[in-house]
Amino acid sequence: MNLQAPYSLIALIAFALLVNLPLGYLRAGARKYSAYWFAYVHLSIPFIVLLRLEQGLTWRVIPLTLGSAVAGQYLGGLLRNRRKQ
Repeated sequence: MNLQAPYSLIALIAFALLVNLPLGYLRAGARKYSAYWFAYVHLSIPFIVLLRLEQGLTWRVIPLTLGSAVAGQYLGGLLRNRRKQ
């Protein structure tokens, strides 16, 4: 890793989290296992992979980005459920 790698990793993790917030919000309103639900869960993955490869980050950061994406989905769903109440 070079000197820019920590900043690239932080930016990638933030991107994965922030992009998945609205997707998680939308997913929480879709019928479970429908085409929309599937799309909302997986839509951000190609962009995260492309950014990871463009930044020159190795496969070792995948658990961090995956965790951030899951956290974004969860938090987005929480926001929708709280808004309904």
